[in-house]
Amino acid sequence: MADIENSSTGIQPDAPVIVYLQSPREKTWGVLREINAAGVFVRGIDLNTFDDWVQMIVRGERNMGLTHVFLPMWRIERVVLDESVDEISSLAARFYARVGLTVHEYLDTD
Repeated sequence: MADIENSSTGIQPDAPVIVYLQSPREKTWGVLREINAAGVFVRGIDLNTFDDWVQMIVRGERNMGLTHVFLPMWRIERVVLDESVDEISSLAARFYARVGLTVHEYLDTD
């Protein structure tokens, strides 16, 4: 499970992140691809659909999958590393517990 948690390296490409957006307010969870002055590139999914997405994978159903998206900096409120805190598991750790693969392993087979 060490490759699930990237807290020692901080927010780097390939780290699972949560991006908080404004206008309209949204949250996106996914794997960070790039962050620069223009915005953030993420392969992700709306945070509200995360549990449904994981359930579809566990049941072997077709699912919406993660999409590549560019989020412009003017919409970004903050970018947070998806990491476990005390007894609260990160979303990436929850994904691993339910699916049996890390997010990176899943994306490599996707």
